Amino acid sequence: MALHTFRPRIVDALRGYNHSRALADLGAGVTVGVVALPLAMAFAIASGLPPQAGLWTAIIGGFLVALLGGTSVQIGGPAGAFIVIVYGIVERYGVANLLISTACAGVLLFALGLLRLGNLVRFVPVSIVIGFTNGIAVLIAVSQLKDFLGLQIAKMPGNFFSQLDVMAQHAGTVNPYALGLGATCLAGLFLWPRLFMHNAPVLRMPGGYSVRSFARIPAPVVALISLTAFSHFMGYPVETLGTRFGGIPQSLPVFALPEFSWDTVRLLVAPTITIALLGAIESLLCARVADQLNTDPHIRKHDPNQELMAQGLANFVVPFFGGMPVTGTIARTVTNLRAGATSPVAGIVHAATLAVIVLAAAPLALHIPLAVLAGILLHVAWNMGEWHEFARLRKFSHHYRLLLLGTFFLTVVFDLTVAVQVGLVLACVLFVRRMGELFRAESEVLPDAVVPTLAWRLHGVLFFGATSKIDPLVNAIEAAPQGVQVLLDASDLFALDTTGLEALEQILKATERQAGRLVLQGAQAQPASLMERSGFNARLAAQSAPMQPYAAANPQECGPSSGETPG
Repeated sequence: MALHTFRPRIVDALRGYNHSRALADLGAGVTVGVVALPLAMAFAIASGLPPQAGLWTAIIGGFLVALLGGTSVQIGGPAGAFIVIVYGIVERYGVANLLISTACAGVLLFALGLLRLGNLVRFVPVSIVIGFTNGIAVLIAVSQLKDFLGLQIAKMPGNFFSQLDVMAQHAGTVNPYALGLGATCLAGLFLWPRLFMHNAPVLRMPGGYSVRSFARIPAPVVALISLTAFSHFMGYPVETLGTRFGGIPQSLPVFALPEFSWDTVRLLVAPTITIALLGAIESLLCARVADQLNTDPHIRKHDPNQELMAQGLANFVVPFFGGMPVTGTIARTVTNLRAGATSPVAGIVHAATLAVIVLAAAPLALHIPLAVLAGILLHVAWNMGEWHEFARLRKFSHHYRLLLLGTFFLTVVFDLTVAVQVGLVLACVLFVRRMGELFRAESEVLPDAVVPTLAWRLHGVLFFGATSKIDPLVNAIEAAPQGVQVLLDASDLFALDTTGLEALEQILKATERQAGRLVLQGAQAQPASLMERSGFNARLAAQSAPMQPYAAANPQECGPSSGETPG
């Protein structure tokens, strides 16, 4: 198999690059960099890591994804989907092993792209993606209730039901100041976009400005700055970044190698696969969303294999600076696209903007209330979930409902790894069942046959999931008189596997026991090739009974699906 050529999108995107596109990318990069600031900190804290882990993940990971990726507008960094996964790994294995798992997942992602396996991610059914996305959204929301309510809990467990139990036990420790800040933040995030609708009233301000004048300022930034300032000047007794983490270091991250051993790597196979799988799904899903929203002729469709290679390199490098897993982020990518980005330069500017903010204004982060960050993450969780899909379930098949709801509940109750594994196995089983139902054998009446004749026309795919429908044919042959002639018309048989071939062998053997003859005609290319290679055609030719003439057939469906007895 040919390996994928490493060719970052930026190489082609800069052809014909001009001043107007550079200004557009600069504006979009600064905008999305400001948007990423509160989200990166919130994602890290919710994952059980210090805020600088999320910030430098967004800076370094975002830079590498933009520079080396296979998309023009994708923004890489920490994502809400990883919160539950990272928190569980930290809780069970520790931060050092999280770094090793992330680096190993980076190697796996790079290998997937190098081997041109990027399109395999599309084989994950949409019902499974919706199920685990909604499940992760619920887990994120539950994990943020502690800080949102200001509960006095020393350490939150990683299990969903344990978290609910611990919060119920500490319900009496609710901090009304934290709850007020969190609720105000959440309400403001929902209200802010509605202030700029065309039918919303225009509120005039001194100096000729209106509320709509501030439409381009991202809502999370407004909430973070305004509520932090309000809480600090009011002197509210709430937990802040400074009281929990001591603030954010105003310096570059230190390169450090995590303690590595092959014995440890063997224990981290499951976390590594989980990070790689979720990273691949999230990044390529994000890239597809950007492709669908894009209307700029300068922006080409994404290259899934190059994108996976870039994600792999980013995830391999970031852990050496204390970072967390990197993936494509839908909210920031859409913000980047709508802000006018035309090339990966916008993603590079986004990373540079974050770096400048962190290095210049890190001391100000001391006063950020954790309740405000919790409110931002609750808003992220709400927007992340596709809740309308639950209301639409009644319009879809039982298979779709089972996959979506099963993946959702497994994600919430157990974890994403179990949910995706069980979901994929269940999807395969249901697919086999559905394909098996499509195969049928239609009986054909031959009134002018010289000898007793049974005739069927085979439709669909005869494989291991459909061979049970051959049993009634075998029974009909065994009940027929001696010397029966069996005619199988395979002109509508599109595919055949070895189990299906074994079913045809059973028909041949039943015919020979009745001293009859089996005639199979009209086989298409794939079934004919398999029958020739396996020697089935040779066994047909070796039958002793001569073939008798028969009249034209009148098709009459009587396969097992119709409820009649074949023959």
